[in-house]
Amino acid sequence: MAENTKLVEEITSRDVDFAQWYTDIVRKAELADYSSVRGCMIVRPYGYAVWENIQNELDRRFKETGHENVYMPLLIPESLLDKEKEHVEGFAPEVAWVTHGGSEKLAERLCIRPTSETVFCDHYKNIIHSYRDLPKLYNQWCSVMRWEKTTRPFLRTAEFLWQEGHTMHATAQEAEEETLQMLNIYADFAREYLAIPVIKGKKTDKEKFAGALATYTMEAMMHDGKALQSATSHYFGDGFAKAFGVEFTDRDNLLKTPHETSWGMSTRIIGAIIMVHGDDNGLILPPMIAPVQLMIVPIMMHKEGVFEKAQELLKRASSICRAKADFSDKTPGWKFSECEMKGIPLRLEIGPKDIEQDRCVLVRRDTREKYFVALSDLETEIPKILALIQQSMYDAAKESLDCRIYDASSEDELKELAASKPGFYRALWCGSEDCENALKESAGITSRCLPFEGHLPKGKCVCCQKDADKTVYWGKAY
Repeated sequence: MAENTKLVEEITSRDVDFAQWYTDIVRKAELADYSSVRGCMIVRPYGYAVWENIQNELDRRFKETGHENVYMPLLIPESLLDKEKEHVEGFAPEVAWVTHGGSEKLAERLCIRPTSETVFCDHYKNIIHSYRDLPKLYNQWCSVMRWEKTTRPFLRTAEFLWQEGHTMHATAQEAEEETLQMLNIYADFAREYLAIPVIKGKKTDKEKFAGALATYTMEAMMHDGKALQSATSHYFGDGFAKAFGVEFTDRDNLLKTPHETSWGMSTRIIGAIIMVHGDDNGLILPPMIAPVQLMIVPIMMHKEGVFEKAQELLKRASSICRAKADFSDKTPGWKFSECEMKGIPLRLEIGPKDIEQDRCVLVRRDTREKYFVALSDLETEIPKILALIQQSMYDAAKESLDCRIYDASSEDELKELAASKPGFYRALWCGSEDCENALKESAGITSRCLPFEGHLPKGKCVCCQKDADKTVYWGKAY
């Protein structure tokens, strides 16, 4: 079969209509569906299985670094939310309110959590008293609600699943180290499990999280050249703690205010997996995150011994990877198309001729390359090929990112690039928000981050041509 053969005809080509291609995959791969509630999605079993694998691996990494899981209330009293003014103003347009309990109007409105800094701080003031109580390294897995005007499954929905870490530390240095540690955990996870390369950096003041002193981000590039903010980590200083009266007695017997962080990754990362790796036949899932890593497809299952051999291979394969077999009465071609659509990394075909020759056929989803493998070698060959797929997917995504980073030295050059070459645009910036706003207005781009690496030499601001020493990645984003 040719590498570019299209097995799934119902998917719009991504080069014809990228937005429709994305929606087609979300629905036809059975990741999610629309619900009767505006802006809310139904995460179907296959999509939730991807999220469970993400959750399990991140949770393991969080616990390795000393974090504990908790659960906070869904509803936040308005008076509690009002204690941190900048935070409230930043979220006000997106907040959904509960105003009635049954038929009775509530004495105080309750906010459906858009994020949980306020309830964590309200709790921390009751349990932090001494330096011995610090650090507090808490995380919760939950859903949040933000009343978005424009929605798209996984990328931007009114309700979505995520994890949110909220930690308290005795010193600013400890808190700042925490924010960077968590950002690095996210970036390592994206690279090792999702096969997604990212650019790490700091958000400008205009783009930072409401109430934060500093926001750090990892930005991924989608197939269409747009950026997706894939995880963030925030340093709050002691602002929230002061607003909520969180204090502790330090080693010098003086009352001090702790320093806070928060950090999170949501189900929007599933949208990134789709848009970084998918093709016109559907999903392509990295093996490390795929719910099914190997699908066994019996060929001519009615022939003697084929069903039994497929069962035997399933038992063997299940000891080394997440394996399933399709014993349905669908045709092999239909089964192949289904494997393509769902992005299953590796397909094993076994039929009468294969059994005669004591071999099977392994087919990669990412390249469609075929391997004729002796059945005696499966336990060594399957893990080897899965590892090869994982690395190849990362290498392809990294090459796609690297070749679409463009340098610009003037506003006209930046505008021309933004209009003709989708990607990231690296340029110097003087630090003025006026220039940041001007570039958004003239070129339709936003600052993605001030990168940790890959700085340009000092020179002139891309917008105003004043002296500049800040390197910024600009781009269009989801």
